[in-house]
Amino acid sequence: MRVIPYGAAGGVTGSCYLVETKRAKILVDCGIFQGFTLSDSSNRVPGGINPGALDAAILTHAHLDHCGRLPLFVKAGFSKPIYATQATIDVAKLILLDSAHIQEADAIRANRKRARALRKPKPPLYTTEDVKKVFPLFTPVEYEVLTEVAPGMKFRFVEAGHLLGSTCVELFVNDVGVKKSLMFSGDLGGPGIPIIRDSKKVADVDFDAVFVESTYGDRDHRSLEATINEFRQLLEEAIARKGKVLIPTFAVGRAQQLLYYLGKFFSSGELPKIPVYLDSPMAIKASRLYATHTELYDEEASDREKMKRLKAGLSTLKICETGEESRALNDMEGPCIIMAGAGMCNGGRILHHFKNNLWKPNTTVLICGYQAEGSLGRLIAEGRKRVKIYGEEIGVAAKVYTMGGFSAHAGQTDLLKWLAPLCERKAKRPRVVVMHGEARQRAALAEKIHIRFGIKAMIPWLGEAIML
Repeated sequence: MRVIPYGAAGGVTGSCYLVETKRAKILVDCGIFQGFTLSDSSNRVPGGINPGALDAAILTHAHLDHCGRLPLFVKAGFSKPIYATQATIDVAKLILLDSAHIQEADAIRANRKRARALRKPKPPLYTTEDVKKVFPLFTPVEYEVLTEVAPGMKFRFVEAGHLLGSTCVELFVNDVGVKKSLMFSGDLGGPGIPIIRDSKKVADVDFDAVFVESTYGDRDHRSLEATINEFRQLLEEAIARKGKVLIPTFAVGRAQQLLYYLGKFFSSGELPKIPVYLDSPMAIKASRLYATHTELYDEEASDREKMKRLKAGLSTLKICETGEESRALNDMEGPCIIMAGAGMCNGGRILHHFKNNLWKPNTTVLICGYQAEGSLGRLIAEGRKRVKIYGEEIGVAAKVYTMGGFSAHAGQTDLLKWLAPLCERKAKRPRVVVMHGEARQRAALAEKIHIRFGIKAMIPWLGEAIML
């Protein structure tokens, strides 16, 4: 039996594991690589996988770096069930359709340039029609229900606290009489993320191997309370400058989280009510999806009176669904808040707002989530004075702030806390495999695991098999 990572091994994006026994082959996640430094060749079906020979796939959650290569696998012959929670399925449909739409639009733009250079056109990575062929394969599974996924393989979902419907995956394998149990963390959320439930303590199981994410394996975030106070203070200063506040927003999770806090600020009088524009069609649809999955809310979000007050505080919220409504924001005067996708600034409407406002000194940019290496968001967060947007050089005079405390990923301390009940068991200590992080983050978390638990963690690279 072996597990081979075909993504998120040396970087944060592209999560994809092939789990292979004598009787079965399945995928755990099937994500896309993100960031401008990666070529199109990275986003393909790996040579070591035959999609037609797979028995199934399991999704930990719906973010694009965990589900975005599914259309490529289906195009290449994959036709078996894709197991996920119902919320993950609902969100994944939104995210995949949006991904296809962006790739189609980018291909049209790129092919205009190629035509002028007398070069052949390039097709998008996949189309809307390719995405729709994935949907019939989605198979909903409830949390904590043991489910057969393939011959000799059963799995169970556990709450991961990262995103609506997100899970850790417990996989139990009987490989011709040899029994193994594996844990895949997926992406783990830190405590206190609003609306959704916190991650759940893992079942009382002696796991043979644990695959843990390490997005922030080298550090802790600022406390949520300190981050919320900083958020309010930065908005207060931006309002005084009468400029625009631009927030690149992950449409699912982060958008709803930030609206939650803005509602609290406005309803309590901590900030004067100013216009807030949600300029992301996908975030709008995702917010409506959140309203349909109240069974996944945490205790605070289940308080109806509190949620009513927050909605009343957001009376200045304006929804921008059409391109015309988005473009009209160019002529708007500040102060106002514009939340637009994409979260890593690698596409979407935020690029237009950056092009029109980054060079203005009274503009404020708030980076509230992880920015992949090579992405525009990463360049801006690192302090670049000029960036290229749609081929045009744009100066960065805006005030730029990074707010890691709003991350949906657990910091180092919380990752170790999640690992503790798995690694401190006397009966059996698991093999720990550190994934889903850049080199520095993976090495730092592996060192902490060794110091705290006495376990020498593995740090595999793409295509490197972990034998069990």
